[in-house]
Amino acid sequence: MTEVTIYTDGACSGNPGPGGWGAVLIAGERSKEISGYEPETTNNRMEMTAAIKALECLKRPCRVRLHSDSSYLVDAFNKHWIEGWVRRNWVKSNKDPVLNQDLWKMLIRLTGVHEVTWIKVKGHADDRWNNRCDALATGAIKHHDEE
Repeated sequence: MTEVTIYTDGACSGNPGPGGWGAVLIAGERSKEISGYEPETTNNRMEMTAAIKALECLKRPCRVRLHSDSSYLVDAFNKHWIEGWVRRNWVKSNKDPVLNQDLWKMLIRLTGVHEVTWIKVKGHADDRWNNRCDALATGAIKHHDEE
């Protein structure tokens, strides 16, 4: 099984507001950068979208180490929040509905295809690839602001 390292980040100018996401996929000596923009969104949606878009780039099942500075995203998998949400029909333990269900469902589908290990990284620190993803995400917003 191919091993792929993915770094992701999302950004939002205002929350909600215009948003961008970025990802870097690394497999062996090859790497690929992707990014995108949404006119009205939230930071959490952009963090999730970055992971979705990166995983969708994979052509066949892979073993993935996905790095994100989003506790919301990483903890949902590593702390098994998602299993509880599904068990309770997308209601959190405090009885509020789970936000971003559409994106969580896409992530569940994609993690069923790939073996994903979720790794939390410190944002805006010395992590080269996280910083690059941040630049891609904020760059996507700036590019649309200039148009």
